[in-house]
Amino acid sequence: MQDQKIENLLNLALDATEEERERSLELNVGYEKESKMWDVIVRYHGDLMRLANEEIKISELSAGYAIVTLPEHAIEYFAQQPEVEYMEKPKRLFFAVNQGKAASCINPLQSGSEPLNGRGILVAVIDSGVDYFHPDFRNSDGTTRILDIWDQTINGNPPKGYQNGTEYTREQINQALREQNEEEGRKIVPTTDISGHGTQVLGIAAGNGRASEGRYRGVAWESDILVVKLGQPRPDSFPRTIELMQALDYVTKKAAQYQMPFVINLSFGNVYGSHDGLSLLETYLDNISQIGKSVIVTGTGNEGATGGHTSGMLQMERTEIVEFGVSNYELSLNLQLWKEYEDDFDVILVHPSGEKAGPFQKRLGAQRYILGDTEILLYYGTPSPYSAAQEIYFTFLPIHTYVDSGVWSIQLIPRNIVVGRYDMWLPEEGMLNEQTRFYSPVPDTTLTIPSTARGTIAVGAYDSRLLSYAPFSGRGYTRDNAQIKPDLVAPGVDIMTTAVNGGYTRVTGTSFAAPFVTGAAAMLMQWGIIDGNDPYLYGQKVKAYLRKGAVHLPRFQQWPNPTAGYGSLCVKNSLP
Repeated sequence: MQDQKIENLLNLALDATEEERERSLELNVGYEKESKMWDVIVRYHGDLMRLANEEIKISELSAGYAIVTLPEHAIEYFAQQPEVEYMEKPKRLFFAVNQGKAASCINPLQSGSEPLNGRGILVAVIDSGVDYFHPDFRNSDGTTRILDIWDQTINGNPPKGYQNGTEYTREQINQALREQNEEEGRKIVPTTDISGHGTQVLGIAAGNGRASEGRYRGVAWESDILVVKLGQPRPDSFPRTIELMQALDYVTKKAAQYQMPFVINLSFGNVYGSHDGLSLLETYLDNISQIGKSVIVTGTGNEGATGGHTSGMLQMERTEIVEFGVSNYELSLNLQLWKEYEDDFDVILVHPSGEKAGPFQKRLGAQRYILGDTEILLYYGTPSPYSAAQEIYFTFLPIHTYVDSGVWSIQLIPRNIVVGRYDMWLPEEGMLNEQTRFYSPVPDTTLTIPSTARGTIAVGAYDSRLLSYAPFSGRGYTRDNAQIKPDLVAPGVDIMTTAVNGGYTRVTGTSFAAPFVTGAAAMLMQWGIIDGNDPYLYGQKVKAYLRKGAVHLPRFQQWPNPTAGYGSLCVKNSLP
């Protein structure tokens, strides 16, 4: 398809065959083969519900966004309706305490006659769920600190206004906790955290340390807690951006219901997009960040040292050759090339054998090529109403079992260069074999999305024992250099936190740096809003205070910088 109200990736998916979608890493996300139905993200105005019928199901979110489920044959009709401004397909999301608290200048603020511990603030963790039986999420009398859990993966009783999952209230959780046998309690509230990621994140942000007699207490340890377990009720499902957007909508409505200031922690992301903060997910986050007295914290991901990004500056009369390796046994692969629309250059793809495809036609729509035993499905896009960047998207599909391995290359031949910058991304590290990478990688601009959204506080990781940045941590700035990201870094190496089944474990990653800042934001909001020192201490003001209080790490000459932003978290310095 070539509908410009539909994003490039969805257009390409609609042009692909079902077999091509199944072999692709990304094209089948959002499509249900048996029913031939699509889930899509829609930005709209006016009365979108007039389009709802037995085939088209619409869930309206805040700020003019909606999640729509509809048959494939109805997508073109739906996109043509005047209420519909733009449509995107969902993308897959990847989940990527003691010593960390001391390094972040938190401990001095948690003692004394008026400790800052998150009291009166709602900490919401949108993640893989929670082990609600863990003592660190319970009060001294054994009752839960969790106000609600929305498990999107269990069909049954969704929250009002949503169509999937089951909501468990504080009363139901307490009923489960009162059972003498934990197995019986879990029959009442059967939500679990299989990976343990959400339990680990929540322990850093808000665990009260009861299981360790306070030794491994988290940051905002007296806050109230709200949990959303992301996902789908289907077997072998994974969370997508659609579930995230509904979760964000749910949290804002719950915070309004409880009349509480709130902080949302997002410790996951993906690499698909222009990395300039302008996708529907990112702009939706920006809108959500302006609802209520709120702060949204995101990790920058763990793609800094994976070799999954490269970039450069084109010059006239000089061909640029970008080489990347494809490992053995790669089932599928995709590559994004983002450029400025003002620049004109030819693009040629070269197979390890030397066989070439291109120069590719500079026209909107899907193109197909065969190189060796690999099919190339390409979409040459145009700027969208929400981004001036231009995308050329490659999908590598094996004709037999695996994509041809070896050294591939892309030739960029300038014709008319105004700006010259280009960026390329391969999929997330967890989707690829180890040797699939660019041979001249660029670690900058490896932020995962949605940490690129303007309304969030983006958090990278550093090793607080060595006072050095963590090489895996996703780095900034955004692709257009319009935003300083990350905003700051927090401890993310060898952190002790809560584990499923009641104990503790050590973890590493930006997933676990973000909740330090989530807890720190709750402390500042308690000081300002709850304790009456500054009723306007939320949103971008919290970001400004945390940036100002950040401590500069050694071996950096320039601040802010793309690796560590404004410095490392120091809550004590961030208080006026």
